[in-house]
Amino acid sequence: MVSADRPAHSVMPEARYEQLVQAVVDYAIYMLDPTGHVVSWNAGAQRIKGYHADEVIGRHFALFFTEQDCADGRPARLLRQALEQGVAQDEGWRVRKDGTQFWALAALDVIRDEHGQVIGLAKVTRDITDRRESALQLDAMRAQLFQAQKLEALGQLTGGLAHDFNNLLTIILSSARLAVTSQDPARTRRLLDHILDAGQRGTELTQQLLSFARHRQLTEARIAPAAVVESTRSLLEHALPRDIELLESVQPGLPMIEVDAGQLQMVLLNLMFNARDAIPEQGQIRLLVEQVQLGGEVEGLHGDFVRFAVHDNGQGIDPLVLPRIFEPFFTTKAFGKGTGLGLSQVYGFAKQSNGAICVSSQPGQGTCMSLYLPACLDANPTDG
Repeated sequence: MVSADRPAHSVMPEARYEQLVQAVVDYAIYMLDPTGHVVSWNAGAQRIKGYHADEVIGRHFALFFTEQDCADGRPARLLRQALEQGVAQDEGWRVRKDGTQFWALAALDVIRDEHGQVIGLAKVTRDITDRRESALQLDAMRAQLFQAQKLEALGQLTGGLAHDFNNLLTIILSSARLAVTSQDPARTRRLLDHILDAGQRGTELTQQLLSFARHRQLTEARIAPAAVVESTRSLLEHALPRDIELLESVQPGLPMIEVDAGQLQMVLLNLMFNARDAIPEQGQIRLLVEQVQLGGEVEGLHGDFVRFAVHDNGQGIDPLVLPRIFEPFFTTKAFGKGTGLGLSQVYGFAKQSNGAICVSSQPGQGTCMSLYLPACLDANPTDG
């Protein structure tokens, strides 16, 4: 006979809740009294921890902690935190009935009656051992990959340096041997010039390494941008192929800049040589030097700057490669053709000089490298 007060299909809310809790097997869900003793136990708790309900009900939940955690007072601390704050979360090792351990993610939530009095705590525990081990394995793989990348970078560096220095030594030794046997003073002088030039290039390569390692201090002085461009042009005269045209545009009346003149010249040469190498056959390199005012659009810089822009109409840079071009040892050139230190040295110089270097490029349309250096507005403008 069906009661008139309750439909036939209705079930007590408490019974439904109990059915739901008992149906969960992936989580250990159980109740504690305010002192931390177990008062209920679901199927998930039995599966994860290995105890039957009659084995744990009435026992303190410290039973599931390691000896070290119990000695450190961890169960009591979690219980106190939950009672004071209403909730407590924890992650760490727990012990099963058979003595094995698992990595648990647990939560304690206070339960209150209709009058707001604490009547117990709901305890939910999940076994996340597999997830933790996967995370540890991933961290280990990342560490191995990072180590492999460092070794690869070191190999690229040493290989490139060995190739470059071997070429310089070949020039020096060959020229020296010919100079020893030469009877022509003019030829001997040319051979000695070759030796000096190769030695200077070796010195510049060493300076790049020292600048990258920041073991070389910059010797700053106020210089005229146009003067640096003029001296750089003289060094470029014999370095650019005949099929590559160099165009210059230097704004008149540029302010002075306070930088290491030798390093700035090396930076401009690096940018020029990169532009040269990006042009397969015929092409054009344009050097633009101008005063600009920045309002934070370039790496947050504000104020007056002198911009050295090197444009080329070469192959451009692959968008996938573009974010890495200033990384030390990274190079897209063939093995032995570059150390990967050129642009990293440019980046380091720009930062040490309180400036910035940025790049814009489109594959097949060329590249523009822009070096920004702070202007000295308290000095008289140069005639440029």
